[in-house]
Amino acid sequence: MGQEEPDLYRDTWVRYLGYANEVGESFRPLVPVPVVWASYGVATAYVTADAIDKGRKAAAAHAQDPTRVGVAVVDTFVWQSLASVAIPGFTINRLCAASLALLGSLTRWPLPVRRWTTTALGLAAIPLIITPIDRTVDFLMDSSLRKLYGTPGEPPTSH
Repeated sequence: MGQEEPDLYRDTWVRYLGYANEVGESFRPLVPVPVVWASYGVATAYVTADAIDKGRKAAAAHAQDPTRVGVAVVDTFVWQSLASVAIPGFTINRLCAASLALLGSLTRWPLPVRRWTTTALGLAAIPLIITPIDRTVDFLMDSSLRKLYGTPGEPPTSH
């Protein structure tokens, strides 16, 4: 039996494109808002590409079962949208907004220093929030949407 080919969207550097919006939110105090929105565009393109990829893999493995293809696409898109875009983007946005406000009320640091400190805090938080958010989204999906099509755990693959 040969080794399984790595998943481009989960096992390579491409996975980091899903974190683009968290980086964008971290830099919100320093960059124009359209740059932040562009980071959401990158992350959403990643999510969409992963969902399409999982649909193609499901189609190749289960050509006679379009339901499995639909489940693979929907499950991947919803999971990735929550775990890679919506929840972490909101989390970093609120963390950075709170830290900027707190630094403004608790320190006399100049605004540029407060902005850079906020950005550094946002960037430092990204690796800390990934696993808890992923596990929470797994739980949410297993408790809701996945009950409809009976696939607990990670999004369906081509297996």
